[in-house]
Amino acid sequence: MLKIRRTAVFRGPSVWARVPVIHHVVDIGELEDRPTNKIPGFYEHLTELLPSLYDHGCSVGRPGGFLQRIREGTWMGHVLEHVALELQNLSGAEVIRGKTRSTDERGVYNVVYQFQQEDVGIAAGELGVRLLNHLIYGEEPDFDFVQQMEDRVIRLAERLAYGPSTGAIVSEAERRGIPVLRLDPRRSLVQLGHGKYQKRVWATVTSASPNIAVDIASNKELTNRLLQDVGIPVPRGTVVRTEDEAVRAAARIGYPVVLKPLDGNHGRGVCINLGDEAEVREFFGVALAESRAGTVVVESFITGKDYRILVVDRQVVAVAERVPAHVVGDGRSTVRELIDRTNADPRRGVGHEKILTRITVDSQTMEVLERQGLALEDVPEADRFVQLKLTGNMSTGGTSIDRTDDIHPDNVQIAQQAAMVVGLDVAGIDFVTSDISLSVRQTNGAIVEVNAGPGFRMHTHPTEGHPRHVGRAVIDMLFPGGSPSRIPVVAVTGTNGKTTTSRMIAHIMKTAGRRVGLTTTDGIYIDGTQIMSGDTSGPSSAQMVLKNPAVDFAVLETARGGILRSGLGFDRCNIAVVTNVTSDHLGLRGIDTLADLARVKAVVPGSVLRDGASVLNADNQWTVEMASRARGEIIYFSMDEENPVIRDHVRERGKAVVLRKTRQGEMITLIEHKRDTSLLLASQIPATFEGRARVNIANAMAAAAAAFAGDVQLEYIRQALRSFTSTFFQTPGRFNLLEVNGRRILMDYCHNVAGLEAMTDFVRRMEADRTIAMISLPGDRSDHDMEAFGTIAGRAFDEIVIREDDNPRGRARGEVAEKLQHAVTGAGLDPSRVSIVLDEVEASKKAVERASKNDLVVLFVDKPVKVWEELTQSNGDAMR
Repeated sequence: MLKIRRTAVFRGPSVWARVPVIHHVVDIGELEDRPTNKIPGFYEHLTELLPSLYDHGCSVGRPGGFLQRIREGTWMGHVLEHVALELQNLSGAEVIRGKTRSTDERGVYNVVYQFQQEDVGIAAGELGVRLLNHLIYGEEPDFDFVQQMEDRVIRLAERLAYGPSTGAIVSEAERRGIPVLRLDPRRSLVQLGHGKYQKRVWATVTSASPNIAVDIASNKELTNRLLQDVGIPVPRGTVVRTEDEAVRAAARIGYPVVLKPLDGNHGRGVCINLGDEAEVREFFGVALAESRAGTVVVESFITGKDYRILVVDRQVVAVAERVPAHVVGDGRSTVRELIDRTNADPRRGVGHEKILTRITVDSQTMEVLERQGLALEDVPEADRFVQLKLTGNMSTGGTSIDRTDDIHPDNVQIAQQAAMVVGLDVAGIDFVTSDISLSVRQTNGAIVEVNAGPGFRMHTHPTEGHPRHVGRAVIDMLFPGGSPSRIPVVAVTGTNGKTTTSRMIAHIMKTAGRRVGLTTTDGIYIDGTQIMSGDTSGPSSAQMVLKNPAVDFAVLETARGGILRSGLGFDRCNIAVVTNVTSDHLGLRGIDTLADLARVKAVVPGSVLRDGASVLNADNQWTVEMASRARGEIIYFSMDEENPVIRDHVRERGKAVVLRKTRQGEMITLIEHKRDTSLLLASQIPATFEGRARVNIANAMAAAAAAFAGDVQLEYIRQALRSFTSTFFQTPGRFNLLEVNGRRILMDYCHNVAGLEAMTDFVRRMEADRTIAMISLPGDRSDHDMEAFGTIAGRAFDEIVIREDDNPRGRARGEVAEKLQHAVTGAGLDPSRVSIVLDEVEASKKAVERASKNDLVVLFVDKPVKVWEELTQSNGDAMR
């Protein structure tokens, strides 16, 4: 039986080890875990349905390589990886990357593959599972793979894909390394850039498009009047509300005329070349039905070809001749058959989902055919051009011919001026003239419409002629001259110290005048104000910060769990900080060893921009080993200046932050190209409790190194660290010291062995008469960790109260407490000094009650706010 325990799909063409991953759990069910060459007929059936798998080179490195692997025998998890990729490719995506790895449990695999649209990637994986089950077992007798592919993957891909216009802009942004965030997966609303540098596009309307200009463009009568006022040629026209008014206006203007809704778009409701009163009355209702305001424009009909001139940032960037939807007779087929044949073109789809739109047969089609003396069942003679729609709009099935190189300079200037008069940054100018290569002054042509949010597909995918990269012009306008699109991002990971280090970095940057967006396990903070509480150290929280336009600097705590569940919330960071890697959360999600854990956390320094920096702990072997995979400049920090890693790094003219012993005390010192700069004494940082809290000295050095990498002035770093305290208000649940009735109480999240070792070192330095501790561990920690934790606690504290978290994480209520009690007493602590109180608040009270005036109470909390409020309110004392 094979189970795909975890299928991950990851976005974009990034390097494997550094891509964000989004996991989706798939249980394949009853599927023999046999190699493919042991399953009769498997190769033949799979290649019959998916012959394009031949293009997959796999590890063989050439076309046909994957099929060779199937013939020789490979495992089903590997097959699923390639099938999921190919199903996406068949839906129009371009994805190639994937990996499959076995786990310690036979028949259980981790499968990872790339996606461009997450939902499509997941749907492809799910359909791949069903396909493989069907090929082996025939589990679904009525399984129609082709239909299922169409229904579940292709249609989903078409619905979620960017339209051609938005896609052109997004593609150019990605090519330039500008971050892209899709703000609404069901629409084409996209954020380009991060934080304060962000720009937005919705189709081709940009965040720089003035609202007043969009409103003007939506009022066709007002647009024409403004253009006419500056001498730009436009048709004569007027606005009417009734059919009789339209007839009188047409007679006054002179036939033929055009009717169109005052506020319409995409050519809907436009009726052209109406030659008499009867036709005006016949088509008035068509135009009126598309007007939200209930008004219709009657204007003179300009004879000529229909051209669309695209103006971006006052420059003409593309010109297309628009040809109305049509078919060409072959002397054998009916008009209906010719339409069906045209719509079978794979380039045609529904609406704007593809580069061409399918031609629909409606009342307008019937009327246009009637004018040509034809009906749907008639057979046009060979080579006869049969028009099917009145206008050349792409949205009604029209085609386009690129004419960018043909436009006359006079017409260029008039189009530019029209966009400027209306005020649009991106404008589609509809120009009717007999020949765009001749000046409009010669041809008596005119501008018949100015459009906000014009479609790009007639320019990016013309039916004839050269495609134009118009997305480039939009990006040039939004981000001119290499202007920034990214705010600086510092990503902090590690086993212990992440939150405090993140807060220290944020405090330094705020001191330096930046508006900082901070994510931590406590919540999200924007410029020092908490906007969300809870564990926000995952990718969705990171994106909340990066989407916030008030932010000009991001500090993102990046935890192991978030990376494993959903990857990184950013594609690249400027600075990565790895505080340490120690035993914690092992045995979860396939992470069983410290080496496994280090590989997960190495994803963060692996995401650094090439001109960025990776800050690594030289005192931790696992972070030191990350240097070979980290990107950017390596900056080490160390509590020991004589650390061989530091000596070798400095000898090679590398940068480091070290703790140096001086006459004044322990000095945090910056080393750059063998030049030493004294920053401040460790004892001057309030959060170190005069140097007793050694972990906070290390955290401060990591923060200083990150600021050093970010070129922050040294005085800002000094000032910030001198004012960074470990109070409940600044770092809740992290070395918070209270005083209640003369008894000192220390609260901390401490939740692993390494954290406890650091805490016991601090407790010894506090020189209390006695120490009373409330301890616990999350239920998902291993029995070995619980034994080690309890043993250290039993040797370090004089009395212990054991509690449990509300969520036992898979263990029975009381089980964790019993295991810790067994370890504590096994370490030699008298059982009479060990008690179990499962509720956290009640356990906290009991620990405090057991303490005398000069004792130190240490509370390992899970709910620091609730405990802090209970202790301070019930005793009427404030936190120190």
